[in-house]
Amino acid sequence: MERKFNKRGMKVLGITLLIYAILVAPHEGEFWPFSIYPMFSQAGNPWTRAMVLDVTDKSEQERWNNHLLQDRVSDAVPVGSYGVDQIDFSNFVVKTENWTDSRRNALITMFGSENIEGRKWMVSKVRGEMVEQDSVIIEIRPFIMITADTTYLNPNLPDEAYRGGTE
Repeated sequence: MERKFNKRGMKVLGITLLIYAILVAPHEGEFWPFSIYPMFSQAGNPWTRAMVLDVTDKSEQERWNNHLLQDRVSDAVPVGSYGVDQIDFSNFVVKTENWTDSRRNALITMFGSENIEGRKWMVSKVRGEMVEQDSVIIEIRPFIMITADTTYLNPNLPDEAYRGGTE
């Protein structure tokens, strides 16, 4: 009886692994219930990405105010046209905890100071979250303003936002 159970258990386990392999193999190791892609594995959770806005013509107050995506009054800077990968840029901005001088200056280096010359670009954190069953709110939070030769921290944020704290 025990031998029959072991044989049956091995057969069930083998069939399960075979089905899993058939479903996962053609999808480069990704099968929806086990996906690493946030659109599947983290659906409905809040998310944060980075965006660059051209705030050259905005007043000092307008530059540093949080606002909703649909109320955005500044043009987005297409980072890809400056040779910056959007995903890498976003990861750098969102995941950096300690904003040292060299890390802030890296933002200028990414775009090239000659491309920013005469402009003021706002590196912003864009946070989205579900607020109802079918609604999403997306807020733009100014984080670091860059010019061709310097960076400015948001005066409305606590120092902890730039040293491993939360905003």
